[in-house]
Amino acid sequence: MHAVKEIVISTTIRWIGFISRCYGGRHHDYSVLKSILPVDKEWFEKFKVRLDLGFLGFAKDYICRKFFIPIKKPKGKELTDEQREINTKQASERITVEHSIGGLKRYRILEDRLRLHNLNLYNDVLGVCAGLWNFSLNL
Repeated sequence: MHAVKEIVISTTIRWIGFISRCYGGRHHDYSVLKSILPVDKEWFEKFKVRLDLGFLGFAKDYICRKFFIPIKKPKGKELTDEQREINTKQASERITVEHSIGGLKRYRILEDRLRLHNLNLYNDVLGVCAGLWNFSLNL
């Protein structure tokens, strides 16, 4: 497998609250989310949720206080200036999630080419790196 994928849930202060187990890179983000957090429970009811375009359909399946997802460019057309401005504002608020993912990658075992063929071991390594990242935020 060339890539692994996991779902990362973090706060606005870059603290990682949840990391799913690893899946092969060919799995779609939203189908992974539905498999680990079933839609019949109210996981996000009390939260504002910021997502990327890999989670289209989230609003119809999950209940949350408020959710933000970028506007997708229509096929063969361009986004309006207002839509671009909305996407830019959402991206500037969602960047903390990307920073927390980048914080995980400061540990070279996650950044370099994956040489572990045992995904269970990789899940353990990922959990340890997330714990170290959260610990470094408290220093």
